[in-house]
Amino acid sequence: MNKSYEVEYCNLELRFDRRHIQQLIRDLIQDGYSLYWSENEDVFIISVRTGRKLTKLHFQRMGQEYRLAGDYVIRDARLAEWLEKLIGDLRGHAVVKRFKDRQILVENILFGEVIRLVEITGVEHRILYQKNMMMDAEQMIDLFISQSAERQLEQLQRELDHELERLHEALQSGDRSASEQCKERLKKIRRLLLQLEW
Repeated sequence: MNKSYEVEYCNLELRFDRRHIQQLIRDLIQDGYSLYWSENEDVFIISVRTGRKLTKLHFQRMGQEYRLAGDYVIRDARLAEWLEKLIGDLRGHAVVKRFKDRQILVENILFGEVIRLVEITGVEHRILYQKNMMMDAEQMIDLFISQSAERQLEQLQRELDHELERLHEALQSGDRSASEQCKERLKKIRRLLLQLEW
């Protein structure tokens, strides 16, 4: 393997369900990787050992789904290949930077497809490929729904935290009327969260 091999994944976004994550763990183990994982109510972390380096993949829980997002630097060719296959299969988004000698290749990937490829050498850059940026209706709907649902989840999470705080205060002060109102609002928030997860 080329020791200077390096790929950087910026603004990576992939969505998984729990079954996909379990299959991922099996595939990585079968591929010979040493790994371990941990989980809490917010995040599922898979730590993959590549040589002396430990790569931690953070899967953020979003209802019944998980989202692998953020920036990652991968120095293992097989692991990078595996990640790129996932981006294609799951129609993910990323900006991929491949470092080779004194050159950088930058791929912009949207819905699992390369839409722009740029070669950077020193201060010069050359566009090797650029796709017509017209999105079809299905892609626009996918993008809108994913962003809209995410914003709604964040808003509901804030409301949930606020309502739980109010309920705690009402219970502490013995205010039954306020605590019942809080419980009713919490039920409504729960129903909305369940609808978003569905």
